[in-house]
Amino acid sequence: MKNFPVLGAMTPAQFLRDYWHKKPLLIRQAIPGLQPLLSREALFALAARDDVESRLITHFKQQWAMQNGPIDSLPPLAKSDWTLLVQGANLHDGAADTLLRQFRFIPDARLDDLMISFATDRGGVGAHFDSYDVFLLQAHGQRRWRIGPQKDLSLVDGLPLKILRQFEPEQEYVLEPGDMLYLPPHYAHEGIAVGECMTYSIGFRAPSFQELGESFLQFMSDSIDLPGRYADADLKPTKHPAEISRNMLTQIAAELNKVQFTEDDIAIFLGQHLSEPKPSVFFSAPARSVTPARFTAAAIKRGVILSRKTQMLYRGKHIFINGESFAVGSADKVLLTALANDRELPGASVATASADVLEALQIWYEDGWIALA
Repeated sequence: MKNFPVLGAMTPAQFLRDYWHKKPLLIRQAIPGLQPLLSREALFALAARDDVESRLITHFKQQWAMQNGPIDSLPPLAKSDWTLLVQGANLHDGAADTLLRQFRFIPDARLDDLMISFATDRGGVGAHFDSYDVFLLQAHGQRRWRIGPQKDLSLVDGLPLKILRQFEPEQEYVLEPGDMLYLPPHYAHEGIAVGECMTYSIGFRAPSFQELGESFLQFMSDSIDLPGRYADADLKPTKHPAEISRNMLTQIAAELNKVQFTEDDIAIFLGQHLSEPKPSVFFSAPARSVTPARFTAAAIKRGVILSRKTQMLYRGKHIFINGESFAVGSADKVLLTALANDRELPGASVATASADVLEALQIWYEDGWIALA
């Protein structure tokens, strides 16, 4: 798939200034002539795999139901009111990955995945809101979207889906193949299939501060160093044996307050946390191992590319890949940041790599994190 301007005539700078996190945007023919990247049969095959996140949502007889994958049995295509959601299609299909990468005017640390929604007539997931930005790209058939900026985001109790109790749409659009609708976080919306249809959702990561805080404390637990042990050599007899003394509280508080963290600690934590593969992601090692010399020769001849499943980030001297981190010197940094940004490294660049980088590249190759181009 060739590159294309997914924002129509608008530049990324204009979009981010006027719409991102602010208000919806409908772009007619964002991708003119778009055809489904995966056939219906290929999508159903993905949903049946245990390394793919999928959900089947039905609204039969006005009752909502949800089944988590693997899903190897689907309702008849002639039956209306059902939807199949396949998460992370970009991890398993090259064309889907290429499409997702068209949105890299948003940093990789925020770009999440491409979800494919297949629905029969009247299929949908109910009126809801997302906690993150989303682009809704129509790939096949038609879908009617009703949207509104309502403040009441309370949900119906007792349902397997997060469906709004009160939905008050203000606008309505029917999307054709190639049309795209952007919605900021917490913007209420409902999409209903008009006949059989397929919609691609480009979603973004928006971790809660609570999630980040809990993960950061766990990350910091490995680096805390508080020598010594509590002692009270000047202890006096107590009249209240069940009470925690002021002396104990003060002494322990003083020690705990010695736990400090720096911006560097936060950068390393963020890089590892945001590049950590999801639990459903598995890497495939190459069929045959190669010696370091053979790998280097092949990499210089052909270049290397990141696996679709690999997340590679950097900050300052720190490089992060699939949850791991390490610090590099300036020369190695130039090479590895180019790999992270371009997701590939030509053979001529590999030829200039240090011994440390070549060793890392081979390890990543053996782990399935990169491949020969």
